[in-house]
Amino acid sequence: MSQQQLNWQRAVIKVGSALIAPEGNGCKTEYLLALARFIIQSRKQGKEIVLVSSGSVAAGRNSIASSGQTSIAEKQAMAAVGQTRMMANWARLFDFPCAQILLTHDDLGDRQRFLNAKNTLRELLKNDVLPIINENDSVVTDELKFGDNDNLAALVTLVSDADTLIICTDVDGLYDSDPKANKNAKLLKQVEHISDEIMVLAGDSKSLVGTGGMQSKLRAARKACEQGIQTLIVNGRNSDVFTQLAEGANPGTLFNAHSSRQKAKKNWLKNGLKTKGSIKVDSGAYNALVERGASLLPAGVLAVEGRFEAGYAVQIEYHDKPVAVGLALYNAAEIRKLKGQKSTHIESILGYHNQDVVVHRDDLVLL
Repeated sequence: MSQQQLNWQRAVIKVGSALIAPEGNGCKTEYLLALARFIIQSRKQGKEIVLVSSGSVAAGRNSIASSGQTSIAEKQAMAAVGQTRMMANWARLFDFPCAQILLTHDDLGDRQRFLNAKNTLRELLKNDVLPIINENDSVVTDELKFGDNDNLAALVTLVSDADTLIICTDVDGLYDSDPKANKNAKLLKQVEHISDEIMVLAGDSKSLVGTGGMQSKLRAARKACEQGIQTLIVNGRNSDVFTQLAEGANPGTLFNAHSSRQKAKKNWLKNGLKTKGSIKVDSGAYNALVERGASLLPAGVLAVEGRFEAGYAVQIEYHDKPVAVGLALYNAAEIRKLKGQKSTHIESILGYHNQDVVVHRDDLVLL
């Protein structure tokens, strides 16, 4: 199969503990320098990056006494110490602002908190800040844990509207057999579909430092690909990998998206979410939505029907005909108060200001 040129605009890069704290006991920059150069170069080209970084427990391990098997409380204490070290380690590699975001599964399972995370990421990227995301290891319980940061990275690609997921690990990619047992094992450069047979190739190997093996990476890749997000598994310990990525080459294993990101998102909004109400708009808003791909401003709202909370899907109608579906940034009662008003009046009307728009164009698809 011929090698295709990698094209992307917004990528989530997942970095494992084996790269952050290769000895499992404190942060290092040994394997991060080439990645940092790639991020800097990509940003100069107008591309956007979101980092998902493991390693807080390993980074803080040498500050918390532990005898025998490490307890949950000890790991959480290590994470509390290690998280600041890990962020400081990242920050010294860049001359632009970095932002820390700590998430739990509960955050992305709740509509309002999902929307809050989405809005925060949107603002950070708009202001050229590098978001660095990790699971909130210092407070999570087993019921709230993502299980591993590969799964978290896949979820972050959805929250951030990324078109690409790059999983950096300590192996070159997915092989057709175990390369440690078979010297003739071949690296799979491209995978069209992550079938059960492909999953079997992953085995159950794990890094000595991290919590997720190749199977967790394939599960994350499958989740991303189903949402129209191409995924790569690459060896983050090999600096040449990032040179190849910068040139648009595939240095590891590429998992093709099942459809375009736009089509996948359209299907999700149209078919995956049940609308909870409708917003009727005037001709100016209709033309802005249809002709310019704009967001829906409160000034263009004529009426609101139904009861819904912020984060729920709503139908947008013009002359009683549905023209779009999107995620509301305010609840029904608030939008009723805002209808026909300028965005600059939002705070004086509601007492707070969340966003200038009622439905953002990134969360809206035309029917």
